[in-house]
Amino acid sequence: MTSQAADGPETVAASRRSKITPEREQEFFDAVLEQVRACGYDSVTMEGVAATTRCSKATLYRQWKTKPQFVAAALRASRQTRFDGIDTGTLADDLREAARAAGAWSAKDTRLLQALGHAVMEDPELKKALREALIDPEIDALRQILRRGVERGEVAADNPALEYIPAQIFGVLRARPVLEGEDADPEYIVRFVEAAVLPTLGLT
Repeated sequence: MTSQAADGPETVAASRRSKITPEREQEFFDAVLEQVRACGYDSVTMEGVAATTRCSKATLYRQWKTKPQFVAAALRASRQTRFDGIDTGTLADDLREAARAAGAWSAKDTRLLQALGHAVMEDPELKKALREALIDPEIDALRQILRRGVERGEVAADNPALEYIPAQIFGVLRARPVLEGEDADPEYIVRFVEAAVLPTLGLT
């Protein structure tokens, strides 16, 4: 019996996967997400990503099996909380800083969300990965910012607006490209926060 046979198919598959370095894997993830943004989810193929990254499509299929699994893995690998480290000492300034951070990446993430719009409704795993990568971390971070403001006594814990602040901020990020044909850049989001968010919390 050969060593490969003794190891079994799962061990052999793991050995093959181990040949992909983390840097190379990230290159694959970047390529597939960029193609989703540029062409739309339905137009992306494993063959197209293989051509872009100069690898065989067998390499991608061996690693991820299907396009939804591949895109879901890429989304999870891209997870980051862009509001990390925001703590200016006041809720108003924290929300302004969060607005600047949100505006800085809004164009890239909005295109990705729009491109995945229909696909995530059809594939629960893809939807879960999208939430884990781009939505839940940011909402949780915003809620922590708001919680600190409550703990400092800047806003009452029973202020009814607190529940809706994440929806306000993320809503305008998604809505402006549709309503006005422009991305919600940092300057725009800061103006929105100062005009619509801070007053609802009783802040100036």
